[in-house]
Amino acid sequence: MRRIIEPFRIKTVEPIRFTEPEEREIILGEAGYNLFKVPSESVIIDLLTDSGTGAMSAAQWAGMMRGDESYAGSPSFERFEAAVRDITGFEYVIPTHQGRAAERILAATMIRPGDVVPNNTHFDTTRANIEAAGATAVDFRCAESLDLFTPADFKGNIDLDGLASCLEENPGRVPFAMITVTNNGGGGQPVSMANIRAASQICRAAGVPFYLDACRFAENAFFIRKREPGYAGTSLIEIAREMFSYADGCTMSAKKDGMANIGGFLCSNDAQVARQEEELLILTEGFPTYGGLAGRDLEAIAVGLYEALDLDYQEYRASSTAYLGDHIAAEGIPIVQPPGGHAIYVDAGSMLPHIPASQFPGQALVIALYREGGIRAVEIGSVMFGAGGARVPFELVRLAVPRRTYTKSQIDYVVDVFRDLSRERDRIRGVRIVREPARLRHFTAEFAPV
Repeated sequence: MRRIIEPFRIKTVEPIRFTEPEEREIILGEAGYNLFKVPSESVIIDLLTDSGTGAMSAAQWAGMMRGDESYAGSPSFERFEAAVRDITGFEYVIPTHQGRAAERILAATMIRPGDVVPNNTHFDTTRANIEAAGATAVDFRCAESLDLFTPADFKGNIDLDGLASCLEENPGRVPFAMITVTNNGGGGQPVSMANIRAASQICRAAGVPFYLDACRFAENAFFIRKREPGYAGTSLIEIAREMFSYADGCTMSAKKDGMANIGGFLCSNDAQVARQEEELLILTEGFPTYGGLAGRDLEAIAVGLYEALDLDYQEYRASSTAYLGDHIAAEGIPIVQPPGGHAIYVDAGSMLPHIPASQFPGQALVIALYREGGIRAVEIGSVMFGAGGARVPFELVRLAVPRRTYTKSQIDYVVDVFRDLSRERDRIRGVRIVREPARLRHFTAEFAPV
């Protein structure tokens, strides 16, 4: 079999500062055992997120040099808008400083208190913005996703029966429905074209707008090409265009499959909705031709959206992420199967059965990873989603791989750290929360060992 290699050369490097366990223990205490509060210069391998943390290409940097910083009517916006329209087909394109700003504007424009918003799985900021607007965010995971360890091609699918029932039971109270591609909160798993198409038909029959949370649209297109019958010879941009054709709009963090360090956008085909969204954009983000971004950022996104749709790049990205997942699984680490496209999800609940959910096994594993090897990851379990006693189905830890950033030997180092932790897993202790905010507590909460 042909060996898959990086489809790029490394031109610029930045140093990594190596820390020792004793220093990391002090850093953890000062950070309240919250890895979001650990200085990045004290992290050896940073897998906290793939959002805005990747390397930009020479073409993106070249594009940034022609960024026009005019307050209104910048040609950089015209190039950005043309790229988004070309790929998504949506008529109205509203730039935002990142994805959560698009979510907030969408929620503020369309949601009324008491509404219900269904999704395959809402991720953290999506859920928070919907709830802040007074609605209830409801997840409809497909049946296959409830079995973490049995592989299935499209475990990110929305439960179509659940979606249909939600719309039927809440007439006039569903302002829009969403599908997140790929399903970040559901193990980074892809959504099939058939599922997107069927969800769109259900929504349109009920007169409910259908949106995509499109942060990783190119990654999802790659898995459709690889796994779904009828798409094997189809280009990724054609698959992406078909995906978007079934939606009435989308939110997007360009810090993911926009391949940029900042930025996002909100799209719609509804002129009236777009006008309301632009009014709110001007109030909180900026003029509609920059939306809180510099012209150079708009240029970087316009280039990056196409780079994310390069087949060689997606082959490399999926295989390198799977390399990490397959190798830690070989060390006895339970992961969500099959490996996701942008991240590996470790089942901390299964790995650390001696730690109850009330003592946050995911956060305990995140702390142990940093203590043992200076690796930063993020908990996706009771800390992130369990505020107020909410039921959380799994205690996961996400290892998000930044784009075009780490080499094979650095990923091998992560595997080595997991091998050592696996041997000492019984010694890992749980934690308790000593301070937390009302919303999105995982970002700023403070912990103490139990």
